[in-house]
Amino acid sequence: MHPFHDSIGNTQRRRVLAGLGAFGALGASTWLNGCQTAANSTPGAPHRIDVHHHFVPAPYVAAMKANKIRPVDWSLQKSLEELDQSGIATGMISPPPPGVTFGDTAFRRKLARDINEAGAKMVSDRPTRFRLLATLPFASIDDSLAEIAYAFDVLKADGISLMTSYNGKYLGDPTHFPILEELNRRRAVVYTHPTTPACCGGLQPFVSINAIEGPVDTTRTMVSLMFQGGAARFPDIQWIFSHSGGVTPFLLSRYHREEVEKDFKKQLPQGVNHQLRKFYYDTAQGHHEGALKALLAIIPTSQVLFGTDYPFWDGRKVTADLVKGGLSAADLMAIDRGNALRLFPGLGA
Repeated sequence: MHPFHDSIGNTQRRRVLAGLGAFGALGASTWLNGCQTAANSTPGAPHRIDVHHHFVPAPYVAAMKANKIRPVDWSLQKSLEELDQSGIATGMISPPPPGVTFGDTAFRRKLARDINEAGAKMVSDRPTRFRLLATLPFASIDDSLAEIAYAFDVLKADGISLMTSYNGKYLGDPTHFPILEELNRRRAVVYTHPTTPACCGGLQPFVSINAIEGPVDTTRTMVSLMFQGGAARFPDIQWIFSHSGGVTPFLLSRYHREEVEKDFKKQLPQGVNHQLRKFYYDTAQGHHEGALKALLAIIPTSQVLFGTDYPFWDGRKVTADLVKGGLSAADLMAIDRGNALRLFPGLGA
């Protein structure tokens, strides 16, 4: 038996409970419609919670253009159409890369605030369709702490969204610990998204940087959080990693070795397995059979969340692959909705 797995009985029991919890929160008729949507790829009552749904408000577009960065093609109307067409009840909105990673300190501080206020306006206008994962000017400790307070206390954000690296430093770098300490105090949900790493932007200019370096950068930041001690030191942060954990499932044997865990006993007192099973993972562009099987070989279904990567991808493709993956109805509903409700209980109100 793989060391990540409990006994088969415990694993199945946990999956069934997750599905039943989602069933109770949603109601029988909507649940049945949701199954029809998955099986037949036809519209049903929206019920999914998309934790990986990008928005590109006007201040962000202006900032990118001013810095010669091509903005993403996005509109509110197209976003709403995607929700309806993919059976998504609520999109957890966050900015796509590069996020608040460019410009000087004052520029980043203002850009984060402008993005967050635009997101909060989207939520206030359509509170059942959108919820905010607020962004931070993460390279500045003081500015990030101030924005955390504003996002949660004033804007009532549901969580935080971060890029995987800032100025060449990953999220688990000890210089970021004051920010992680505050997020831990607030028991925050922190969604992460890869951006172009400082090391590798020009390595293969003939393909998109995100084709390879995006998923790899997700694994780099996960490794930094585990092996630099941040994940264990701040255990009340609920981390979400994009794209089924990047390449982490495929590199596990390089981290999960007795000699490695012995050397990092202080940073990982309960081992790599324990920490990876605490993290959450979205399905965006990591929903094909190989990626799903690799991910579910190391973590339980309870840690998988529905994500689309809109506007770069759409939810129908995600759902079609999830259905083909041989998951039970309970597992599908847990991924579509139930697991997210544990992280964001206010969405079920």
